[in-house]
Amino acid sequence: MNFAGAALPLAAGVALLVFLIRLAREPRRLGNAVWLGVALLLTGAWLLREALHLEWLTPIVAVLLAAIAVVVALVLPAALLFNGAQMWRKEGRSKGNLLSLALGLGLITLEVLFFAPLGRWGTALVAIAIVLTGYFGFLFVSLLVYSVLYSRVGRHRDVEAIIVLGCGLAGDRVPPLLAGRLDRAIRLYEREPARPLLVVSGGKGPGESVTEAEAMHGYLRERGVPEDRIRLENEATTTEENLRLSAALLPQAGRTGRVLAVTSNYHVFRTAVECRRLGLPIHATGSPTARYFLPSALLREFAALILHYRRTTIAACVLITGAGVTLAIV
Repeated sequence: MNFAGAALPLAAGVALLVFLIRLAREPRRLGNAVWLGVALLLTGAWLLREALHLEWLTPIVAVLLAAIAVVVALVLPAALLFNGAQMWRKEGRSKGNLLSLALGLGLITLEVLFFAPLGRWGTALVAIAIVLTGYFGFLFVSLLVYSVLYSRVGRHRDVEAIIVLGCGLAGDRVPPLLAGRLDRAIRLYEREPARPLLVVSGGKGPGESVTEAEAMHGYLRERGVPEDRIRLENEATTTEENLRLSAALLPQAGRTGRVLAVTSNYHVFRTAVECRRLGLPIHATGSPTARYFLPSALLREFAALILHYRRTTIAACVLITGAGVTLAIV
């Protein structure tokens, strides 16, 4: 194998090794997702290169690549539009609920402009937009894959306390999304020989007659969790406050060991990143979410993480845009 042939597997191996070292040291880092994505991308490029050297495999690879192109260009925008319509109908017209609809429309617009005669500068702007879309798409897929991996390798055993993050009430009732988090917490609680402390966290939001913590406390009591195993945190209105204020209750309850935060599956990795940012030795786990709700929820989480690292995001966008403008001038 010549140097060019060895470069891809070597680069993939290095990226995978860096990812594994970072994962072992601290699994709650956003950069882990990027290194995993780079390792998978380089591995895919290497396998594709090797496959194209096998004459009998070349037609199969061509068909697979064509199928992927169809999915990305046609199926994905249509699926996003369909999901956006579902969110509009079932969850209302808030900005967060319309993310999938907006993204679907944006992808279709970009595809139409790609074939339009726009001149040199118009074509350059479309090309820059396509590269930016590819960049953010790579980050999104990397985060999605790593979030699933993090959920599987998380430290979910031998916990002394479980923090359940609130997510809003229906008046004074626990809605299905929050019930899923509480049910997950109960399952974790029951599998521990030494029953952990359950901390329910959430203040009173608009249109709510009780605090989230009070409603969650009632839900747990109805399902047989003893009173002395529950603590209420009644003030939090954000994920950061959920974690920080709940963690402050643990030392006075004598809980200084491993702590687990329970949230929805789409919110797990951002919760873990937030724990690391706050310097809290807490890991996160998730409960299932309705399928129709997942695309918009995942897009919201992705947007929040990108904004959290906005300096890096801005630098990458400036670099890509500058390179595109330079090429257009040349």
